[in-house]
Amino acid sequence: MTAPAVDVAAVRGWIRRTQWAHRSRSETAGTVYFALLFALVVGGMVHRPVAAVFWPAAPDASRLAGASLVAAGAGILLLAMRRLGPLGLSRPAASWLLPAPVSRRRLLAPSLWLATALAAGSGALLGVAAAGHVLGRPGPGAVTTLVGALAGVLLLHVALAAQAGHGWPVLVDHLAVLLAAAGLAGFVVGAAVEAPPAAVEWHPSAAVVTAGILAVVNAVLLALAVGRLAATPNERILESATTFGTLLDSAFGVEPSFVTDMLERRYWARRRLRSVRLWARVPVLVAQDLLLVRRRPRRLMLLAGAVALPALFAHAPRVLLAAAILIGGMVAATVPAANIRTDAANPVMLRLLGMDWRRAIAQRLWVPAVLAGTWYAASLALLHVLGDLPGGPWAALGPALAPVAAVAAVRKARVGMVRNELLPVDTPMGTLSPGPLLSSVVGPDALLLGLPTVIQVGGGSPLSWTTVLVQAAVSVIAARAYVSAAR
Repeated sequence: MTAPAVDVAAVRGWIRRTQWAHRSRSETAGTVYFALLFALVVGGMVHRPVAAVFWPAAPDASRLAGASLVAAGAGILLLAMRRLGPLGLSRPAASWLLPAPVSRRRLLAPSLWLATALAAGSGALLGVAAAGHVLGRPGPGAVTTLVGALAGVLLLHVALAAQAGHGWPVLVDHLAVLLAAAGLAGFVVGAAVEAPPAAVEWHPSAAVVTAGILAVVNAVLLALAVGRLAATPNERILESATTFGTLLDSAFGVEPSFVTDMLERRYWARRRLRSVRLWARVPVLVAQDLLLVRRRPRRLMLLAGAVALPALFAHAPRVLLAAAILIGGMVAATVPAANIRTDAANPVMLRLLGMDWRRAIAQRLWVPAVLAGTWYAASLALLHVLGDLPGGPWAALGPALAPVAAVAAVRKARVGMVRNELLPVDTPMGTLSPGPLLSSVVGPDALLLGLPTVIQVGGGSPLSWTTVLVQAAVSVIAARAYVSAAR
């Protein structure tokens, strides 16, 4: 005996009325008024610099940079769609409507239209940015925006096929990462060869033909997507609902650790692991970190590719180049950060091992220091080869900086949850909660110990062994002091 069908609109209306029963109309109107006023004020303040970023007065990028922007933007947009669903439901709808005898097509249709609108808007922004930096003036602005929007919707259909298919998800994820990596590599090559700006002539007729072809393709794919909505697996809809709900919780509670914990759990839930004996000749926590690094090969590959990213700041102010180098090493040192977060949240294993905090942190610093030192040495050597840094033993500065990045990564992993109980601070712009600000500073503040490197890179003078020794001494003393003060 089959259950009778239920009207989805009626159930949605009941849930909406029940969920918002405690709110008055004046409160809802006040929220809408505040949101609109905030958007108008912020838009009036920043619309000129934002418009200059997307559509400068004259084209200022080469053909390679334009193609790299399109590739990187498409890869990042496709990867974001895959991580968010793209089809999903709110947590109440996933709890009450997904197992109910309602039409699956009507249930997922609002999510499909919302995803289509977001994809079209993101694609339009990407198209305007690419055309504004490459096309000659005057360019086909409106038609270019339409082409970008249709291209974004086309990427949405690829993500929808990956969400509904069985063999597609891994392939589409690899494609998105490959596109993003190719775009970043193109930016690095363009910065290295210093290609002149291009003023590509693109006739409006070509843009109209391209828009027409994309419109026909999207119309066919949209009809197929609507017909296949009912075939979307429940587990992937629930995964998308969990992701969206976690992002909302993280934004509402100003707690980034919610997202970090979700990503870690999801990654390890999809892996099939087998028991491996730890190396007996190294300390136990160092061996555990080495095992974790060994089980994250994709992250190591991304770090290897990110070695060239500081070259993008070669023509920026030298202080920004130094900051990019220091932050990149800190990111490299965070590969085994999951073990450090586990120690801070659940120190039972450390107690069973009879290990105090000083010994634990001293062992946890080794693997991050090796990763950061290797990344620093490779990045600085590449900048020296490209001619962005003057002469000197820049590769030797990598191991000298390694303890600084290791301390920063360990401090960031041990920061814990945001302290929202701190008293707010009154500012001319309104009330400010210091908890999220303090949590964001803890960890990167240790990068200030790389001040000798910042001064050396900012000065633009050749590197001497004296600066290397000074940086090494500062780093070792700081790491030693951090271990001694651990509690």
